[in-house]
Amino acid sequence: MKRTFIIAIAIFVMSPFAAGQTASLPARLGYSPDAKLLIVHADDLGMAHSVNAASIKAFETGLVNSGSIMIPCPWLPEIAAYARKYPEADLGLHLTLTSEWNFFRWGPVLSKDRVPSLLTRDGYLFPTETEAASRADAREAEAEVRAQIERARAFGIQPTHLDSHMGTLYQNEALFRVFLRVSRDNKLPIRMSKDWLARAPFISSNLTPEDIVIDRIIDIGPNVRPEGWAAFYTEAIKSIGPGVTAVTVHLAYDDEEMRAATLDHPDWGASWRQRDFDFFTSAAFRRLLQENNIKLLTWRELGRLMKKPRE
Repeated sequence: MKRTFIIAIAIFVMSPFAAGQTASLPARLGYSPDAKLLIVHADDLGMAHSVNAASIKAFETGLVNSGSIMIPCPWLPEIAAYARKYPEADLGLHLTLTSEWNFFRWGPVLSKDRVPSLLTRDGYLFPTETEAASRADAREAEAEVRAQIERARAFGIQPTHLDSHMGTLYQNEALFRVFLRVSRDNKLPIRMSKDWLARAPFISSNLTPEDIVIDRIIDIGPNVRPEGWAAFYTEAIKSIGPGVTAVTVHLAYDDEEMRAATLDHPDWGASWRQRDFDFFTSAAFRRLLQENNIKLLTWRELGRLMKKPRE
């Protein structure tokens, strides 16, 4: 599920990241500098069977080529079995410090006595990213996300990247530093784009040239009406310019399981996810890629840049 970050008004200053940028990401990856590269990234794997089933079906089309897994969630074993069977799949971790649904809840990987600042009174993770970030002790948050990575590997998942469920780890500087530290220690890129740099002053100031920052991220919001879904995505894909773009999608079937899990929460709910699935597995989307000369890319390819000396 996608949420917005806390927005801060800031004057952009020359950061270590900005000062060290030379060759474009496509050029560093061996593509033409004007190549248009796209990651189609599915969030929330492991949350529910419906999410797993729709995401796996989408992977089979070749049009959705990346996803990230929520380790604390109940359907982890199913998607972990898929990851073990298809080790070449581009699967990262959707590091999870929130539990947003009204009646479908989860807690941390670590025992609750080790991460009390991450928990509500009833022992679940907080429902919003704002609550979670304002209450979290950064040391406990770091222990929990590292435990999620360890648990993923114990299940046979070899993650290719990291991102943050509901953007919790982008909410303040202490948590963002945790995110970067964990990324660098594991040599895994995080989902970060140049168009996010001005959202808070600490984002740019904490990045270095060794961090992978793609050019832009596309996602859809509750302001788009269901009847305008395909038009929004069509225009967004047509507008992709040179560089590396990621589009974040949320896939599931509009079935009884998903409707129950997301009860009274239509944003990112069952019908939302079915619309995303329908568009990104369609012949129309395939044609858009072909007509606009867009090549699909994976986080695995980007991650290789973190594992070799910078030119």
